[in-house]
Amino acid sequence: MAEAVLRAKLQRAGLADAVAVDSAGTHGFHKGTPADARAVAQAARRGYQVDGLTSRPVVADDFTRFDLLLAMDHDNLAHLHKRCPPAEQHRLQLLLSHAPQADTDEVPDPYYGAVAGFDLALDLIEPACDGLLTDLRRRLALAG
Repeated sequence: MAEAVLRAKLQRAGLADAVAVDSAGTHGFHKGTPADARAVAQAARRGYQVDGLTSRPVVADDFTRFDLLLAMDHDNLAHLHKRCPPAEQHRLQLLLSHAPQADTDEVPDPYYGAVAGFDLALDLIEPACDGLLTDLRRRLALAG
């Protein structure tokens, strides 16, 4: 869902062509499967397009291809740290580090709970993506 939220916010800000966004899992359990129907429905209620996305695992190239690799929680961040080359560790962050006003630094995994968990995840992801967008604007201005 975070990918869809960030893509939408980048589109609205006119930065969609300037920032590459992708989503990957730290485990390959669901490789090639579509998004959970509950995620698709709850995201659509807020205007985000999630259907059509399929799961893929993080690959070695991701650690150099992307400037930032954002994890939803500490467990996934730890998996990324284990796989990431030492020289690229600075690219790894928690998504919610971009939402300092949040009461938590992790997005709870909604997949094993009720539909309300997807709304909670979106409630955390949306302001984090706003903060990330501010950071991306700053990075783009420095690079330009």
